[in-house]
Amino acid sequence: MTLSVVVADSQDQIDAAIALRMVVFVEEQRVPLAEEIDGLDDHATHLVALDTEEVVATCRLLPDGMTIKLGRMVVAKERRREGIASEMLRVADQQSKLLGGKQISLAAQTYAAALYEQAGYVASGEPFPDAGIEHIWMSKQLQ
Repeated sequence: MTLSVVVADSQDQIDAAIALRMVVFVEEQRVPLAEEIDGLDDHATHLVALDTEEVVATCRLLPDGMTIKLGRMVVAKERRREGIASEMLRVADQQSKLLGGKQISLAAQTYAAALYEQAGYVASGEPFPDAGIEHIWMSKQLQ
């Protein structure tokens, strides 16, 4: 396996990332298409995990002042539990600093909150539904 997590550097990589999100969010998790396509992709920095040239995971970063909003993180079903999400979060930290961020925030699906906690995120507030899936706000200060 030759896995690397990088900033998407072509429209083909971004298109593959969005296609992967469609599989995970729309097909697997039944998120309505209108909620998944929110018009923010053109304003985001997209990270992709590449196995050779295949996009096997993705997330996006959206600056909001000194906070970077991390969202739309997915790993292909057949590649889960390989540590790819943790590597995505490590690279997201680095890239967020380059974007001028002092903190990262995200709405985590509650079943995945432990992954984010292991990466240094802290939950706040009460769980809430988003697209029919329970989420919780989490954030992390960047060093």
